[in-house]
Amino acid sequence: MIQRIQTLYLLLVVILGTLLCIFPPVEFLMPAATEYIPLTAFDKWPLAVMSIAIPLLALVVIFLFKRRLLQARLNIMNVVLCLGYYALLALYVTYVVKGYEPIRDVTMTDADWYLTIWAAIPLVNLVLTMMATRRILKDEALVRAADRLR
Repeated sequence: MIQRIQTLYLLLVVILGTLLCIFPPVEFLMPAATEYIPLTAFDKWPLAVMSIAIPLLALVVIFLFKRRLLQARLNIMNVVLCLGYYALLALYVTYVVKGYEPIRDVTMTDADWYLTIWAAIPLVNLVLTMMATRRILKDEALVRAADRLR
């Protein structure tokens, strides 16, 4: 199981996804303040669910190594979750800056926002998951070709 390169890709997704749960992808700065207020995944529960679901799904896929087609389908689902994470993050940033959604009971109308380096983790996870899917499908083609030779 661990000797397959796609397992290493998925293990990296698990590690990076766990880091995404800890570190904030976006920080807000009030116009009159000098203090940054980070938006962590656990400030908003849908972001928390997505940031937990991405590494958890990758971990499940690692242990489904005997069912390669199911692995590929779950990886595609994980790619959709990574894209959905960015869509949800953009939605929250828009709502927070417009003042519709407070963070920790602070309304941030016209706040400046900055993406941190941790905001790139879902993109890296997306690429790693796509690379793992390609390798899984290549393994499946190899197994099918070996079955035809018998």
